[in-house]
Amino acid sequence: MADVSTDNRHDLILARDAALLKDTVLEAGALALSLFRTDLKNWTKGASSPVSEADIAVNDLLESRLRSVTPDYGWLSEESVDDETRLGKRLVWIVDPIDGTRGYLAGREDWCVSVALVEDAGPLLAAVFAPASDEFFFAARGHGAARNHVPVHATSGAELDFSRMAGPKPLVERLSRSCSEIVLHPRIGSLALRLCRVAQGSLDAAFAGGQSRDWDLAAANLIVQEANGNMTALSGDKILYNRREVAHGVLVAAGRDRHARIVEQFRSRS
Repeated sequence: MADVSTDNRHDLILARDAALLKDTVLEAGALALSLFRTDLKNWTKGASSPVSEADIAVNDLLESRLRSVTPDYGWLSEESVDDETRLGKRLVWIVDPIDGTRGYLAGREDWCVSVALVEDAGPLLAAVFAPASDEFFFAARGHGAARNHVPVHATSGAELDFSRMAGPKPLVERLSRSCSEIVLHPRIGSLALRLCRVAQGSLDAAFAGGQSRDWDLAAANLIVQEANGNMTALSGDKILYNRREVAHGVLVAAGRDRHARIVEQFRSRS
């Protein structure tokens, strides 16, 4: 039988981390919003990934707040140098300070702050905050998902309405049996926010093209799962986080029945 005091301690720590995550992401979103549509220095990292001084400021705030309370947890952020000591940690913060930087710099509202606490390769807590539209998504494993404190649920059924799907068009077209042009939902620049739209039921399904990273996915993954949805590789394989390689292939998120149908159709056509 489990030691009750140990269980209670685990619950208290989880409650502390959930409160810390909520407060910190809200504060980070407020900072990002205060810098939104201002004259920001920005540059390109890698081949074509934009980054701005707002990304760095938000990352610094998140790291300071989260790591000061949880110094023993690992850390993986898009805007931090990767410290591979995270690979030996059971609990790791996975962070995207501003997901959708390109849209953020263009003055569009489809960006967010996305943070997950991952335990043993799977997300345990998740927060995605879109300050420009004042939408705060939160999920805890086994406790459901909510948007602005109201529970959310992915749409049921298995029919495929392409106007309620988002993602790379060539990929989605592989689901169509028709030669006619398909019309997708308008593009959502933030991948995390695109996936949260599935969790809240405003999209039936969303796809991520190859080369998304842990920080794009981990928080939204839990939010989709806790909203009675599923999010996996096109093969149906579960997504694992906090591995040495943080890039992922093509992924799909949808309500459970629709997700199963989409995965089966891709399997049958591969």
